[in-house]
Amino acid sequence: MVNNNAIFVLSYPARATKGAALNIADLVLARADDDAVGLRAGEQSWTYREYVDEAIARAHVLLSHRSDDKPFHIGVLLENVPDYVFLLGAAAITGGAIVGINPTRRGSGLERDIRHTECAVLVTEEKFLPLLDGFDTGVSADATYVIESDRWRGTVQEHAGKAAPSVEIDEAAPFLLIFTSGTSGEPKASICSQSRLAGIAPMIARNRQITSDDTLYSVMPFFHANGIMSGWSAALAGGATLAIRRRFSASQFMPDVRKYGATLANYVGKVIAYVLATPESPEDRENPLRFVYGNEGGALNCRRFEERFGCPVSDSYGSSEGGVSIFATPDTPPGALGQGVPGSTVLDPDTGQPKDPAVFTADGRLANPDEAIGEIARIADDLEFEGYWNDPEAQQEKTRDGIFWTGDLGYRDEAGFLYLLGRNSDWMRVDGENMAAATIEGVMARFPSAALVCAYGVPDVDVGDQIMLAILLRDGESFEPQAFARFLHEQPDLGTKALPRYVRICEELPMTSSNKILTRQLRAESWDCPDPVWLRDGDGYRLMTSHDITTLRNQFEARGRGFLLEYT
Repeated sequence: MVNNNAIFVLSYPARATKGAALNIADLVLARADDDAVGLRAGEQSWTYREYVDEAIARAHVLLSHRSDDKPFHIGVLLENVPDYVFLLGAAAITGGAIVGINPTRRGSGLERDIRHTECAVLVTEEKFLPLLDGFDTGVSADATYVIESDRWRGTVQEHAGKAAPSVEIDEAAPFLLIFTSGTSGEPKASICSQSRLAGIAPMIARNRQITSDDTLYSVMPFFHANGIMSGWSAALAGGATLAIRRRFSASQFMPDVRKYGATLANYVGKVIAYVLATPESPEDRENPLRFVYGNEGGALNCRRFEERFGCPVSDSYGSSEGGVSIFATPDTPPGALGQGVPGSTVLDPDTGQPKDPAVFTADGRLANPDEAIGEIARIADDLEFEGYWNDPEAQQEKTRDGIFWTGDLGYRDEAGFLYLLGRNSDWMRVDGENMAAATIEGVMARFPSAALVCAYGVPDVDVGDQIMLAILLRDGESFEPQAFARFLHEQPDLGTKALPRYVRICEELPMTSSNKILTRQLRAESWDCPDPVWLRDGDGYRLMTSHDITTLRNQFEARGRGFLLEYT
């Protein structure tokens, strides 16, 4: 963990405070007379004044589809293009809610996401139209727009130069619906109100000391909480220039930073690792970055990033739902995330009782994993969790017994510093995205040779998880790696990040007395097990060797994560 005393002041406001903006609409419209550059994308740029004008024009378009018989939800199926940023401002001004549609979703799952959130408007781009072909999104044709089309451009142009519409903003109403996976079933749409984001945005701007002198390079997808909360809204609150790119590119990260003169950048998950994997250059330290900040970068990679690029990294943790946030402070021990908001703790998910503080060996290893490891949770009167859209069962499970359960495994030391291990056995976190095992298993169960399947997460070398699949074959069947690779390619509802990294072909699956698969045992055995394991290599799979296992173990040890192989 890299800490820098000069760049972080810990504070935890949950809502917009008295005297501050009460909603995001106020933050947007406050920039209406600001002639500083507010947005850059490629060779294009807009001042904040121009940005607000673009948002207002789109606000009028959106309002033409508002009705009393359907929630005013705006589905956005776009990459990080300027229209996405304009629509965020437009939705704020109209009191509508942006539904960030994940473009890595496929088939009926994608259709379900749009229908489940009851979108009244859908804005997409040409490249994603094939994903929607043949599906009923529940959005009428006249309320479905393609940003490259003459119809969209012409409709927006009709409202150019108009004044902001007069709309009474309900600060407690949803402003964002952000999909986040639960322990089973389909993704849940987490609610974030204008009020909550109006508290988060200035908090991040203040803690990260974001001002109008800064340019924030933000390439995290806007369907993800980090892209909006730590990217767009933080730049807006601080008056910084927001520089965006359609999709993250490791090779273009530093060239873009230099091109835009970016002083800040935000990230999630393995972005740090991907950038570090690019060839080193004598120019690495010749960059304008003051620091970068984000979530789950991995302690070793954060240190390596600072050493290579001469730029501090501030790594933290936060759930999209708002229940728990953990920030590093100057005295945070190596490997720890930091201190959580008041009430943050580690509990036994079965009993709800606190787990014991972590005990460490002389060389820093966790000495009491069984007693210390539990689920990171929070006990507080105000959990700041605003619920899931149209999913009361998931909402109740998330806050059972008045406790907010993150679904993340971790432990806590005597001083209260929290350490993250990863998702619990039913969740996987791959490249910064949560995935439910049940959803992946539902697809994998179609594999003709499979009698039973079980999907679970095993540790990634850098951060988070990789997906492992255990298959019990039907009698008389053998595993054909080429046929399996073809099967995966043919599944229309299998997301691009849901491809198994490891496939274990089992003689038998470990079961409980009630015939439930012992996922915990499979996780603990990981790829170092008695059964043959196939490793994804490019577009296909090859049999994993003892040399592969030794190499993996060495990589974990080199990154200070070897203990994860003992306690998975």
